[in-house]
Amino acid sequence: MPRFIFVYLGGEYPTDPAQGKAHFDRYQQWLHALGNAVVSPAVPFKDTHTVQPGKSPEAGSTTAMSGLSILDFGSMEEALGAAQSCPFLEIQGVLEVSEMIELTGDPGAGGSAPN
Repeated sequence: MPRFIFVYLGGEYPTDPAQGKAHFDRYQQWLHALGNAVVSPAVPFKDTHTVQPGKSPEAGSTTAMSGLSILDFGSMEEALGAAQSCPFLEIQGVLEVSEMIELTGDPGAGGSAPN
């Protein structure tokens, strides 16, 4: 079954604790409704640093990426359907949905090919 990554970008997180809890509860309900499709429900990011060629690492991000989820769906259409019902969109966040490519072979051997 294809595996998909949902990347969370931006969003206007609630500043009121009660609204924040309500939003988190809706997000948890959404994940629960996805059932066995959920591989890694939420991987939030913090303390991001950017490493660029020829430069010293710098604190901060060049994108608005704040986290990701990994899910299994039968097709991109199914993944997009699930993304369209994600509560992250309610707080003006954007989701990027990509099918993951499974690499095979020994990475230490110098060259893995997509499966």
